[in-house]
Amino acid sequence: MFITKKSLPRRTVLRGLGATIALPLLDGMVPALTAISRTAAAPIRRFGVFYVPNGMSMPYWFPKQEQALKAGELPPTLQSLDKHRDRVLLIGGLDDEPANLVKGGGDHARSAGTFLTGVPFKITNGADVFNAVSVDQVAARELSKETQIASLELGIESNAMVGNCDGGASCAYTNTIAWRTPTTPLPIENDPRAVFEQLFGTTGSTDPEARRARMLRDRSILDAVGDELKGLVSLIGPGDKVKLDEYLDALRDIERRITMAEEQSARELPVVDQPVGMPNDYAEHAMLMMDLLALAYQTDLTRISTFMLAREVSGRAYPEIGVSDSHHPLSHHQDEPAKLERLHKINEYHLVDKLANLPEGDGSMLDSTLFLYGTGISDSNTHFHDDLPIALVGGKAAGIKGGRYIRFPQDTPLSNLHVTILEKLGVPVESLGDSTGQLKGLTGV
Repeated sequence: MFITKKSLPRRTVLRGLGATIALPLLDGMVPALTAISRTAAAPIRRFGVFYVPNGMSMPYWFPKQEQALKAGELPPTLQSLDKHRDRVLLIGGLDDEPANLVKGGGDHARSAGTFLTGVPFKITNGADVFNAVSVDQVAARELSKETQIASLELGIESNAMVGNCDGGASCAYTNTIAWRTPTTPLPIENDPRAVFEQLFGTTGSTDPEARRARMLRDRSILDAVGDELKGLVSLIGPGDKVKLDEYLDALRDIERRITMAEEQSARELPVVDQPVGMPNDYAEHAMLMMDLLALAYQTDLTRISTFMLAREVSGRAYPEIGVSDSHHPLSHHQDEPAKLERLHKINEYHLVDKLANLPEGDGSMLDSTLFLYGTGISDSNTHFHDDLPIALVGGKAAGIKGGRYIRFPQDTPLSNLHVTILEKLGVPVESLGDSTGQLKGLTGV
């Protein structure tokens, strides 16, 4: 540790223009004695994930055989997408074997924690979580070069990242599916107001004048911060300089986003006011969050998203659709037909249909957006992680051919799908998680 007699006050270094940007905690802030102890021609490609918790009512999911899907032949859970069935590709035979290899924890934590990473994670209920980079974040690293926001992590229920949520596993493994690094889970945001502020700042509206005023203010603050940082470099030690470099990288990313926002300021946006809070009704809450996601895509603020339709081990009831049972206990249906039907109603209720109706170019926004819809548990009663209920929706621009149900051989890794999706998005990787290669047949060839 580099020791100096100077102690830097944390909140005076970057103060200016009526705003303060907090620095990371530097060693130099601790008293010395205490311290000792996209191109224009390139088509837009987007990727989103809709995650269903607590498994699926499987009798209502898969068709009886591989087939092209004609009118009315989508499984009951997906019937609301029947008019878009030519954009729905049902996939069977995929396994999440890494969930079985996690040493400890409950099946629900294993399900969500490995769904997008394909790697067994470390069991802990503390802050020392360790997993792997998820497929959405691999895509975000590349596609965010063209957007202001790298990715959106949305949800409806708890966004807690601490505590024990399932069998001794940290809530980080049950309440999110997105991991920026092995030690950085990305918490979902379930407050529509907060999502709006993430997208458009605290202007309260997408009105062009309000947005321009915010951009000018943000630019002024960053300019003032840059001047202050120049004088700080000579006062800190080597360890602090590493931290400061990381902080500067973050500031440069903010500056990049502001520059992009300025370049895109002439883009016509629908005028939308900021939501006032979280609705009590599930359907209203889910649709409001989906509206915000659609708006983020429509304005090209981001091209990557995850959406947890509820958290794992969710005990929420849905009396508005005639299901008064708590979701998680109901998922242990013991093959009772009445319980399977009620579980199916929840699964169907969780399906959100929005982007297919938004025009973009010569088609709809769904054509340039590929969604992965599914869960890391198949039969919710057995908690098995094989033959998962998986569907791809949209992705025409990526070459995905829908209107079909296809199956792969038993024990085919789910991660093979992730690698294939990345290739279709123009972000090829050699492997991810336990992948053994790409899946053939998603394009119908």
